[in-house]
This record gives sequence, C-alpha cells and structure tokens, in this order.
Amino acid sequence: MIVYGSSLSPFVRKVLAFAAEKGIAVDNKPVSPGSDDPDFVEASPFRKMPALRDGDFTISDSSAIIHYLEAKYPEPALIPAEPKARARTIWYDEFGDTILCGCGAKMFFNRIVAPLLGRPADLEAADKAERDELPPILDYIEGVIPESGWLVEDRITLADIAVATGFANLSHAGSSVDPGRHPRLAAYVERMLGRPSFSLWVEKESRFLGQSAA
Repeated sequence: MIVYGSSLSPFVRKVLAFAAEKGIAVDNKPVSPGSDDPDFVEASPFRKMPALRDGDFTISDSSAIIHYLEAKYPEPALIPAEPKARARTIWYDEFGDTILCGCGAKMFFNRIVAPLLGRPADLEAADKAERDELPPILDYIEGVIPESGWLVEDRITLADIAVATGFANLSHAGSSVDPGRHPRLAAYVERMLGRPSFSLWVEKESRFLGQSAA
C-alpha cells in the first residue's frame, strides 16, 4: 500500500498518522503537488496530495483515503459508530482540514514553502493570519477539549488526528500554543505530536527544513 505525497502536507501526514494508529503498514512515496509521476497521476488525476494505491485500487483526498482504510481495517475503530460521536468526529475532521489548516496554510506557505520554492512570500498575510485568525480558533479548541484529553469518546479517534496534524505545520511556521492562555490545548498538542504516529514524521520534517534553511 502506497501513500503519495510529502508529509509536510498536513493532509498527507493525517493519512500517515491514521494508518500508524490503525497498525496499517504503508509506504510513503514523496511527490510534489502537480507532479507528473505517472503512478501518482493515475491515483490522483488532478495531482493533489495525498493519493493512495492499494493493489489495483487508487483513490485521492485524505478523508476518502481514511474512510477506505477504516472500512477495510475496522479495528481499532478510529471513527465511532455511535451517531453523535461519529458526527462530532466528522466535524473535527472538517474543522481541521478547512478552518485550522486553512489559517495555518497562510503562515506555512509564506514562511516556509515560498522561500523553499524561491517564490515571493507575503509575510504580512502570514502575520495577519497569526494575529487575527488564529487566536479564535485556538480559543475554540481550548474550550472543547474534555477532561479526558480526547475530543470524542474519551479515546483517540480521527478527530484528534485531524486536529493535531495542523499544529505540526503551525510549529514548523514558528507559531506555538501559549500554555498560559491555552493550557489544555498546549498539553494536548504536545501529547498528540509526541505519539509515535506523528513524531516520526514531524522529526523528519524538522530535519529537512533545518537542512534546507542552512
């Protein structure tokens, strides 16, 4: 089973962490968005990351891939069956993809990706996103983390994976959670990104970015 895409993408990392938490062995084949790699294009006709190949089956989009993996490998269940818990999990997946990562992308692209590609960076847009857009998002997550430390059903689910992956990119972009203002969230992020399913990829990414900046 092959996952195409760089783990620097929060969506690729989400799939890789989800597979790891399920105990599913996958090979990661790094490709760039828009790559002409024929195997990647077959799996992702619009050249978006991530994409998956499982034998003769191919599919793209992180949520589609994750629902495929959950259906094929139902244990341990990372998408709850109980209706309300499932709805909350799907909400957090969407929240992570669009709201958290949408804000984080403005920082990550302009501070990290654009310089790597030799393209103009809009640092003012990155600073504005961190100053104006990010704090309400952090306030929201701080307020919804239960005492258990898990977003849904007092156990790890896709909800946690989908939210945590965005914080890896925020960290790479130089934005950290202030434990004074958001103590529960700061502890949550540290614990989630410290899990083996995330830490392997985050450490590799940090080394790559450090070498690229040297």
